[in-house]
This record gives sequence, structure tokens and C-alpha cells, in this order.
Amino acid sequence: MPLARSLSVTSLSGLEEWDEEFDLEDAVLFEIAWEVANKVGGIYTVIQTKARLTAEEWGENYFLVGPYVESNVRTQVELIEPTDPVLKRTIDKMNSSGCKVYFGRWLIEGSPYVILIDVAFTAWSLDRWKSELWELCDIGVPWFDREANDAVLFGFLTAWLLGEVRNDTQSEEPPHIVAQFHEWLAGLGLVLCRHRQLPVATIFTTHATLLGRYLCAGNVDFYNNLAQFNVDKEAGDRQIYHRYCLERAAAHCAHVFTTVSQITAIEAEFLLKRKPDIVTPNGLNVKKFSAMHEFQNLHAQSKNRIQEFIRGHFYGHLDFNLDKCLFLFIAGRYEFSNKGADIFLEALARLNYLLRVNQSDVTVIAFFIMPARTNNFNVETLKGQAVRKQLWDTAQTVKERFGKKLYESLLVGQLPDVSKMLDKEDFTIMKRAIFATQRQCQPPVCTHNMLEDSSDPILNCVRRIGLFNSSADRVKIIFHPEFLSSTSPLLPMDYEEFVRGCHLGVFPSYYEPWGYTPAECTVMGIPSISTNLSGFGCFMEEHIADPSAYGIYILDRRFRGVDESCNQLTSFLFQFCKQSRRQRIIQRNRTERLSDLLDWRYLGRYYISARHMALAKAFPDTYVYVPHEPNSTSGFRYPRPASVPPSPALSRHSSPHHSEAEDNDEDERYDEDLEAEKDRVNIRQPYTTPFKNKSSLHQQYNCFVE
Repeated sequence: MPLARSLSVTSLSGLEEWDEEFDLEDAVLFEIAWEVANKVGGIYTVIQTKARLTAEEWGENYFLVGPYVESNVRTQVELIEPTDPVLKRTIDKMNSSGCKVYFGRWLIEGSPYVILIDVAFTAWSLDRWKSELWELCDIGVPWFDREANDAVLFGFLTAWLLGEVRNDTQSEEPPHIVAQFHEWLAGLGLVLCRHRQLPVATIFTTHATLLGRYLCAGNVDFYNNLAQFNVDKEAGDRQIYHRYCLERAAAHCAHVFTTVSQITAIEAEFLLKRKPDIVTPNGLNVKKFSAMHEFQNLHAQSKNRIQEFIRGHFYGHLDFNLDKCLFLFIAGRYEFSNKGADIFLEALARLNYLLRVNQSDVTVIAFFIMPARTNNFNVETLKGQAVRKQLWDTAQTVKERFGKKLYESLLVGQLPDVSKMLDKEDFTIMKRAIFATQRQCQPPVCTHNMLEDSSDPILNCVRRIGLFNSSADRVKIIFHPEFLSSTSPLLPMDYEEFVRGCHLGVFPSYYEPWGYTPAECTVMGIPSISTNLSGFGCFMEEHIADPSAYGIYILDRRFRGVDESCNQLTSFLFQFCKQSRRQRIIQRNRTERLSDLLDWRYLGRYYISARHMALAKAFPDTYVYVPHEPNSTSGFRYPRPASVPPSPALSRHSSPHHSEAEDNDEDERYDEDLEAEKDRVNIRQPYTTPFKNKSSLHQQYNCFVE
């Protein structure tokens, strides 16, 4: 059977404000995760960006609980004394009993309180607690699994903390506690709270199932076999059975179980054997610009910096027009198949053929930003940037000499003799600079020296498809196996700045429970390609009548084979390359307008609803939860744009010179401002279009159960 949603993510207008129904003065929220002030993956982004909204809702009654990592605390946390007397007594009691618990403010937006527990300091209790876990739950944790050992320590310590807060004898009336646990690493604390019968409202949120990630990494036909998997055997075969048991126990013990997307909800129902109560999509803190052209200017500035890097990287082979060059990128964990790098490379090879056959003057440069094992920068890559800088210095020197002669000529009231403005020395300097740009090899594909070059999946695929950055190729590839940093001597840009400078993000993932990378592109006004197997792709498909018109291309990897999906991706890329500059600007304006969809101010209400549902289940005498099921004919959905981008034939300019500013001014002819205002009105009012009800959901997901 398909997942019947208790709360539909199809309708953002389906939830109302709860301030009058729920009095939160007597409630305290603890949000527990291994990635509180400890960046490991995407959960860090979820908690960090959501903190401001949650802190505004709960005020001084909101506490984040995570592990104490000294290197992170030094740069991210201001340690202070607890202001709450109950918490102060709890922390003092735990510290006097052989623990190390720290209290402070996390230096992010919202400045939430954090309680950080040093799990290593309590490692002496590991064997005793593992024995207790076996006696209580029949879950045995092997000694060699360090991550699972940390989960045991963290779980027992968080349960201890919550128990002390709840059972504080000096408080007149103990508060109602809501505890939200993220992922299996924090899940044991929830299981212990329920086993000890602590009066705590518990929520378990899974951002991706353990077994799902492992199965997809093994090239299994995952989504068409969800109902057939023997989950115990599959987890045992991959030596993660103990982790899987911790995750599944947390999902079943929680008052409320949530996932981050509808696609993950289906996955959780089959793998964890519990139907999620609410889907809680991930959001971002959206910064709105006062004028539309501001983010377009940021795009132009960042694009210029990427072009400078390209000039150095392709020195000696810069035989293409940078003004007709499109920058594409894929970024994330280095999971070659899960993240879709395999299908992206194959599509690039086909795109290269199409561009050459059609004699296109567009050049595509595709960046792969995926961290891998390296030992240093590639010497040839560094040399390219040095040569570029030398050429710039040479040009500046000749320009100064030319300017001085021009200035002296004008001072005496004579027009300069152009033939005498540059002497032999100037030509010698320039010739030496030109000779320095001569290159005997092709521009490198990889910017670093790879430790496992011969077995690297991306490099092996590049060798197979033959894209070696030759002059004849219209598609070039740059593999940057390291996260971007503004302090890098090679490409000194942080990730946000780099994304703003690109034209298109490509994320054809096979397994992507949510997908922050395309969401970040959308917020920054950069079009992107995602799939209908990613949480983000499904979410946007439900909320936008024509996603591609808004720069959100949804690749079908659910109902098509790999070759068909690759052809569709190639078609998306080729059509994007055929767009005029004005069309791309209009599309970026529309993409940026979708950022309202991804703002925590809208998506945060699902977390609010989950907490209220948990309070009502844990304390039924005090709280009553009334589920809000939106009717099937109303909801939140962007209509198709009122106008379409002009065709290339109509993209004429008033002067032969192209500039971002001129193109932006001409956008007004297409009533973009009026269209933007319509979209903003639409986000506040339901758009009466029929949506997928339960029967249509059954049709949509029946491929998983047949």
C-alpha cells in the first residue's frame, strides 16, 4: 500500500497558526543531534538554518544538544553559565557524577542555547551501557564500530540529561518537555526515554535511512524493489544490523515520526516499517534583495572571477569566447552513482557531439566539486594561474608606459604618433609573455594530484568518453576534488560565491532524500536540474505547474531507464545552451522568485505541527491536536508564467555591445515585475488546481509495491 499522508506537503496553506491553541510557556524544547555545532553533513545545515525561526518561537525555552568537539567550540560557541536554575542544577549534578557537560550560545543566526556533552570523557561507562542496551533491547554493538559506540554514549548521556531536567525536585511544577532527535546517532536517547517512561514528548526525524543509502551505493534497483527487501538480511550482509536496529527502534518508539520528503517517507515505511506522521521539508533562511537586479549583479561579479580562473587553467588553449561560455557544476559527497555523476558525464559526452554537429559557438565548462583523496594541487594547474598573473602584470606594465607617453604628448599640445607609442622594449616584453603561454599538453581535467588516479570513477569515466579538454571539444571538464575555499590559491571563492557565478547546477541524483544543493541554487537565482527521485525534485514538481519555465528541470529517473534518462538530461542541457543571454536572465529572475517556497518561514510550520502533535500524544490532558487536512481542490501551487522567455530571434539589442545591465533593463518589456508580484500574491493565496489525492498517490507510487 502507498503512504497515506497525515499532513500533505502539497498544500503550504494547509496549516494555520497555532499560537492560540498551544501555550508554550510551560513547555521546553530540546533538539538533539550529532551535528549540533559539529559539521558532518547536511543535517548541520538543517539545524543551523532553522535555529533562528525556532528560537523566535520558543525563546529562552529552546536548547540544542550535541557532542562537545573542542576545535568546533573554539570557533562557533560562546561558553557561558546556564541562566535557567533547573538546567544549572542538572549540569552541575552530571559534572559531579563523572561527566563533562558544557553550556553556551551557538554563534549563528538566532544565537540558540547549546548543551554540549563530551562523550569521550565518559568512555569508561561504555561497556556497562552496552550491556544495559543488550539487556533492554537485545541490540549488541561491536567494539570496532566507533561511530556506533559514540551513539551509545551520546544516547545514554542525553537520556540522563532529560531525566534530570524532568525529575528536578526543587522545581515547583516541572515543564512539559519536547525532545526532537535527528537520525540514528541520536536515536538511542529517545528509546531510553520511552523505556524509562520519562514524561517527555518525543519526535524522531530521519533525513535518510541507513539501509537505503547502503543499498543504493551497491547499484541495487532500489525503488522498484522496496517491498521485496529482506531488511534484516540486507542490514546484516552490510554489517550495519546494530545501527539499523537503533534507527528502527527510535522510529517505532517516538510519539511522532517524521521524514524530510515524500520519497523518503515511502522508503521509511518499507525499510523501517513505520509510516511517518508528518513530512517536514528542509528550508533555508532566504535573504530577499530590495531590487531584482542586485542578485543579477552578484552573478556577474562572481562569473567574472570564475572567468579569471578559466583564463589561467586554459592558457595556451583559450580558443573559445568566454562571453559565450556556460558554467555548469555538480557538487556534494563523492558518491559517483548516488549523486548522478555517472549520468552527468555521459550526458556531457552526448552534448559535446550535438554542439559540434550543430557548429555551436557556445562552450560548456562543467565543474565537478566532489572531495576525494589527494596529496596536493596539480603543478600544471598552479602554473596556469601563475602564467595568467604574469600576463596581467605584463599588460599593466605596458599600459603604464603607454599612458606616460600619451600623457607627455598631450601636455605639449600634440596628438600622439601611435607608431612611436610602443618601442622595441615594449614589443620584447609582450613577445616574451606570449611565448610563456605556449603549452605542449592539454589543460588538465583534474586540479589536484589524486591518490587513486587509476581507480577514480570520474577520471575513468572521462577516459572512456574521451573529453580531455581538447580544442575541438565544445564541452570542457574540470574536476576539483576538494571543497571550495576563499583562501585557496587556485580558485579563491567560497561555495556560495561560486554557485552565484555559474549558469546551471546539475544534480541528477538517484538517491537524494532532500537535496540542499539545488535548493541553494534556487535561493540564489541559479537554475538547476534535479530528479523525481530527490525530495527537492518531488517537492517542486508538486508546487509548480511548469517547473522548467522557472529554471527547475526535473529529470525522470523513476520511470525511465538509464539511457532514456541520459537522453532527457542531454536534451535539457542542449536546450539550455540554445538560450539567449536575455532568456537566461529572465529565467534567473523567475528562479529566484521561487525562494519563498524554500523559506523556513513557510516550511518551519511542519516542524511546529510535529511538535504540537507530539505534545498532544504525550500530554493528552493538557494539549489537544486537531489535524488539518487540506481539501483536495485547494493548495499552494505556482501557475505557469504569464509570459514566456523571448525566442533567440527576437533577442535584439539596441546597440552591438552586450551587457548584463542593458539586458536587465530590457526585461521590463516583458512585465517581469508584474509577473513577480503575481507570484508573491500567489504564495499567500491558494491556487485552485486539483492535486494528487490518496488514489492518485497510489498510482504515482505503485511501482514500489508491484
